Amino acid sequence: MRFGNGFKLNGAKAFVVDGHVADLLIVAARSAGSPGERDGVTLFLVDPKTKGIATERTAMVDSHNAARVDFDNVEINADHVLGEVDQGFALLEGVLNIGRGAVASEMVGLSEEVFGRTVSYLKERKQFGKPIGEFQALQHRAAQLYIDIEITRAAVLKALQTLDGDFENAAAAVAVAKARAGSTATRAVQEGVQMHGGMGMTDQFDIGFFMKRARTCEELFGDANFHADQLARRKSY
Repeated sequence: MRFGNGFKLNGAKAFVVDGHVADLLIVAARSAGSPGERDGVTLFLVDPKTKGIATERTAMVDSHNAARVDFDNVEINADHVLGEVDQGFALLEGVLNIGRGAVASEMVGLSEEVFGRTVSYLKERKQFGKPIGEFQALQHRAAQLYIDIEITRAAVLKALQTLDGDFENAAAAVAVAKARAGSTATRAVQEGVQMHGGMGMTDQFDIGFFMKRARTCEELFGDANFHADQLARRKSY
């Protein structure tokens, strides 16, 4: 909220990636309007050592570092504003879309790696005297996963091309890519774990680590449900 010639920040931010070691924090705060409105959001560049800021290191399910940052009557002046007052949403959304494109790309790579390892295992593991990859049910599941990955790759490539060529209008393509990448990565790791059997669930085997990373990436910058909702809202405008 506005305070004198500056602003006063109150609230908390959770799962700030590597927030415990950040030299500066970009804080999105509502300076006007009501929750849910695009106007009225301002971005601030804040020193985490400023009085009233408390940072707690946390760990996500994939063991990557994050932080919870609490703001208790943190006083800052107008020099800390990044961009224009009340007009920070577009800048924030643009930066988040770049992050979403990057995470979606990571999830495509993750899905491919899990798929490759799983197919190799299907060719090696034998049951009833033959490789389990010869069983039709497993072949169908592997084929469907391959199709999903290829479709997702195309969606992510389209999103990245749109970010490069038409940045201001990339939101829809990025939402499709992030939603699709999250769903595909989730399916890939679930199939990978199931097709590897009981050992797929153990920390002594890498597939479980891929599942943890996929779960984190799915939630980062909005999961599939969030982006599906964003697409539905865009159609209703």
